[in-house]
Amino acid sequence: MALALLADIGGTNTRVALADDKAVRAASIRRYANADFADLGAVLRRYLADEGASGVDGVCVAAAGPVRDGVAVMTNLDWTIDPPLLTAATGALRTAILNDLQAQGHALGFIASSDLKDLIAGPVQAGAAMLVVGVGTGMNAAPVHGSGAARFVAPSECGHISMPIRTERDFRLAQFLATMGPHAHGFAGVEDVLAGRGLERLYAFVTAEAAAEVTISAAEVMERLAKGEPAAQDCARLYVGILGAELGNLALIHLPFGGIYLIGGVARAMAPYFAQMGLGEAFRDKGRFADFMQNFRLQIVEDDFAALTGCAAYLDSLS
Repeated sequence: MALALLADIGGTNTRVALADDKAVRAASIRRYANADFADLGAVLRRYLADEGASGVDGVCVAAAGPVRDGVAVMTNLDWTIDPPLLTAATGALRTAILNDLQAQGHALGFIASSDLKDLIAGPVQAGAAMLVVGVGTGMNAAPVHGSGAARFVAPSECGHISMPIRTERDFRLAQFLATMGPHAHGFAGVEDVLAGRGLERLYAFVTAEAAAEVTISAAEVMERLAKGEPAAQDCARLYVGILGAELGNLALIHLPFGGIYLIGGVARAMAPYFAQMGLGEAFRDKGRFADFMQNFRLQIVEDDFAALTGCAAYLDSLS
């Protein structure tokens, strides 16, 4: 039985665990604040010391950033991760580096049914393509093909494509997003509206159109939404409509008859409002292809450690 070291690296924290082949040791999962370390190597060395593990047979990490030629460059963190760094930190010669969405894709089929909740009902075709969509600090999606050693999860950065524009209000929102705040870049991307900071921008847009622009955090938006504040409800309806439209676009691009899987903290926070605010209607709003959209099922993944499971499954498939 091979001992694997796994890491799920976000912009703020890194979660690390051990696995026996593709079975993650739940009791071994630890979380580290990235700001406390110079690089990932330092995190892994600390983890091995904390766990009292002297060596591992392989290492697989999932990084929140693009991976090219086996090297990950973090999007929201000044870290670069490559195989020599992993080997130097752990002594393992067998290493693998995935994008975080790729790791989630490799987890599909290994997630407990109790951690999957239906959002949009639909049929599921065994062995067909699947799609994993992450909505949290950032936004991205990745198609999943095949299983076992033949599984392929294509990398993607689709959170940076143009946001879907269906109405005149969507167009006004896109213009607003392109110029709002110190990080405006003249372009309204999907991530600019659907990631965590997107809720802040949407609330600013809604209040600016109603009277005077109000800027609050995403957490405050959610608090006001829970209290039934009209501006927060308007913000949430706009958010859900755009999310549904984008999920529908991705479904038509990738034809994931094996299911669509939504992950991420923002997705889970917004999930209680999806049905009442028309996620399914927005998803199927595709004109003459509206009936065709009945062919897809959407579920939300409620397993916080699915990326670690995906890392374990991927590394095991390389054996």
